[in-house]
Amino acid sequence: MVAARAGVSTATVSLVANGKTRGRVSEDNISRVRDAIAELGYVVDGIGSSLAKGVSSIVILVAPDISNPFFAKVIAGVRESLGSDYQLLLSVTDAGEFPQADDVRRLMALRPAGLLVDAPNAEFLEELSAAGPLVLLDAPGLEGYAPSVNLDVAYGARELAAHLAEAGHKCVAYVDSVTGTATFDVRRRAFLEEAAARGISVPPECMLSTTIDVGAAAAAFALAWPQWQRHGVTAVVCGTDTHAYGVLQEARVAGVRIPDELAVAGFDDLPYSATSNPGLTSVHLPATPLGLKAGQQLRSLMEGRPLDQPQLTLESSLVVRGSTA
Repeated sequence: MVAARAGVSTATVSLVANGKTRGRVSEDNISRVRDAIAELGYVVDGIGSSLAKGVSSIVILVAPDISNPFFAKVIAGVRESLGSDYQLLLSVTDAGEFPQADDVRRLMALRPAGLLVDAPNAEFLEELSAAGPLVLLDAPGLEGYAPSVNLDVAYGARELAAHLAEAGHKCVAYVDSVTGTATFDVRRRAFLEEAAARGISVPPECMLSTTIDVGAAAAAFALAWPQWQRHGVTAVVCGTDTHAYGVLQEARVAGVRIPDELAVAGFDDLPYSATSNPGLTSVHLPATPLGLKAGQQLRSLMEGRPLDQPQLTLESSLVVRGSTA
């Protein structure tokens, strides 16, 4: 229909629709085909094309708990690396829930060119058993499953424990995520080990988990704070900055002085952490470079190029601000 409207061959329409006109189609014919496409509302049948080629231009990014603002920066990095040659499809879940392997396998019917999995756990990867190009993001300890781009969250966690010890804290609470992914396990274990080595106690009664949500963290802190006070807690470490924002919010409501009465710290170093009142001490995790590097790794695999470094680790660092200083 487009070819008939434009007065050209179907091959010419295909070249224009797929952006392959250089040196093959005249400017006049390009203009006529584009006008016909606009008039008829034609779009390329991506599924039909993928069936013909055996693969589509879709890249699937599997991410837990997309409500975490950290992932927005990861996605930006992935999009930059993929450019206009690939379309990014997100597979996400409700807050606090991890993606199910069956759900992702159903998406594989779209014949994606590649798959990115952010913050997975081993059980998910074993159930998935995905064929084709695969790269993991923020998956410490799971490097044996696929090429990975990881964050050295353990280093930042140890630095945070050292900072609190140097400030004189002896009893600390910990607010974790309920998602149960490997990255949260690593940051928690590293902090607890370093804290113990430096004489800081983290009583089991002073550890709690919530979804990555400001309101949920605030409510959990409100319930826990009286008991924390009885234990002598003077600082709280949160698995994400989002949790820490909830603690700061509820602490202000309760009249708790930050950091004089309670020091608060998080992970991620989101943009709001520098402008909150007080500024939030946080372990900086390079979210955009994480997505960028992972996208670059996957693109190399999709285009048949070998990886010079199948396993990459990006550094973390502690940023000290007024919530602990």
